[in-house]
Amino acid sequence: MTIKRTWWKEAVGYQIYPRSFMDTNDDGIGDLNGIRSKLDYLKDLGIGFIWITPIYESPNVDNGYDISNYQEILKTFGTMEEFELLLKEAHELEIKVIMDLVINHTSNQHPWFIESRSSLKDDYRDYYIWSDGKIDGPPNDWVSIFGGSAWEFDDTTNQYYLHVFAKEQPDLNWENPRVKRDLFSMVDWWLDKGIDGFRVDAISHIKKAPLETSSTNDPFESFKNVPGIETHLKELRDVFKKRDILTVGEANGVSATQAHQWVGDKEGYFNMLFEFDHISLWNKEEHETLDVIHFKQSLTAWQEALADGAGWNALYMENHDIPRSVSSFGSEETVFWQASAKALALTFLLLQGTPFIYQGQEIGMTNMPFTSIEEIDAVDTKNFYYEMIHTGVDPLKAMNVIRRTARDNSRTPMQWTAEEYAGFSKRKPWIVLNPNKQKINVLDESTDPNSVLNFYKEVIQLRNNNEALIYGRYKLYLPEHPQLFVYGRRLGTERFVIIINLSKDFASADLPENVQIEDWELQLCNLTDHTIHQHTMFAPYEARVYKHKVSE
Repeated sequence: MTIKRTWWKEAVGYQIYPRSFMDTNDDGIGDLNGIRSKLDYLKDLGIGFIWITPIYESPNVDNGYDISNYQEILKTFGTMEEFELLLKEAHELEIKVIMDLVINHTSNQHPWFIESRSSLKDDYRDYYIWSDGKIDGPPNDWVSIFGGSAWEFDDTTNQYYLHVFAKEQPDLNWENPRVKRDLFSMVDWWLDKGIDGFRVDAISHIKKAPLETSSTNDPFESFKNVPGIETHLKELRDVFKKRDILTVGEANGVSATQAHQWVGDKEGYFNMLFEFDHISLWNKEEHETLDVIHFKQSLTAWQEALADGAGWNALYMENHDIPRSVSSFGSEETVFWQASAKALALTFLLLQGTPFIYQGQEIGMTNMPFTSIEEIDAVDTKNFYYEMIHTGVDPLKAMNVIRRTARDNSRTPMQWTAEEYAGFSKRKPWIVLNPNKQKINVLDESTDPNSVLNFYKEVIQLRNNNEALIYGRYKLYLPEHPQLFVYGRRLGTERFVIIINLSKDFASADLPENVQIEDWELQLCNLTDHTIHQHTMFAPYEARVYKHKVSE
């Protein structure tokens, strides 16, 4: 197998949600200088690039994903000069910087939209998607991903505009060449500053079906990976391909079988995709447990679809839009918490692809025990809560659902220390702090050789030191085992096998015949180092990495 070496395949990424990362000016909100102050921490962790979620000017209805000026920094976060200093210092540490690119929609406070809504004949009218309504309401029955109708009436011109997300986030009209011209010019402006790429938000939504299309069993089908989107994506790809940058598409609605079209090395639109299959496996019910077989199938489908040069995977277990992975896939119980956090590290960091660690994941941060909807900031979560109440759901039950599923679970401040405000700030933060900062924080874990943080460092170093764990082919073993995730990585004569118990129960198994355990050497484990046999028992959340002793 010919290896096409690329910096973004070999690096480990780290996602930063600036508002909750580190506050240096004591206003309770994280800032750019806060990121700068932690670059050495990230370097020590083994990070090769950071992805910074939106820091542009914004009214912050959706925490920065409603942009009112693409080429200015929100004053809350700092200045353009401070961003340029961050970029310079990161590069000096050989840490690359990628930005969030939000081009499906803008804020309703963006000058384009202010002009667009002013008149039916305004030059910017067709920058957005406007339509007359029907006698009984909106132009069609499309619903927003954030709940309610996807249409908002504007009485200035007596028409409706489309918003796939919040009503304050009107969708741009990608059928208008001027929209693409202005967006692509903005992309070049940022790349000229020296940034190293983009994570492209909600990009599978930029093409809409004809407005006469009615919703089907999938309420979002009319604006999710709609046929014809390839025309727009090819134009965007041509802008990206002028530079040696990393591009990651957030591609809801793209299946593993379609993946090679989106990320193929030659004609793909992006270098990699954030897919949704493996994180959509639990519903909004209490006491949901992970379906390990389905989980393995989902990951394997993407591993196999993009194998042998067909493309490349973006690997992740949590981000700013979903609850904490330990709480969703592992266990918050004291007896299991540390082992499960480490097990999840081995679950995704050694698959084929580029791993993305979300801030706090490397110390095992958990969901927030929210007690009231007043503690919630995310607009979609609030909408969902009040919809449940409106349909007669008991408030306590509704809050239990929110506590489990809210995006704000991953947005509570980074836990640097056990101090009152977790070392994040010297004053009360913009959002509630998780009370478990006393036991889960960077300072304490830094000095504990058995901590989750130090385990992450070990796994990253193991990956960095072994090409088979970067470029090697993936193979799934024991696909029908209901508890164990066992997979191999192989490059030439170098072979690894990773064994993870993803349950809180003991798991027994006969290891595969071609994995004769006496021929393998233990590289890393999250529990005590003990000898295992061909037929063996694995403790709850036990995770191990083995390397073949001899060349073949």
